Amino acid sequence: MGSIRPNLVKTVARQIYEKYEDKLSNNFEENKKIVNEAIPDTSKKFRNLVAGYVTRYWKTKKIPRKKEEIEEDLN
Repeated sequence: MGSIRPNLVKTVARQIYEKYEDKLSNNFEENKKIVNEAIPDTSKKFRNLVAGYVTRYWKTKKIPRKKEEIEEDLN
């Protein structure tokens, strides 16, 4: 099972995603650098949580799902 993230992490990550969508990728290390630029005065743990959620959020938005999965969700 996955870990449950606080709403603050999700909110900040979505704001960073909207602002830096063209710079983000599925690479955690690159996203961590972008998050550090966006929110420099935070703890290392919080930056890593945000970078991890941004990476996961990017994957769900950018990588298309298989056609069969989409049809199963509709039924």
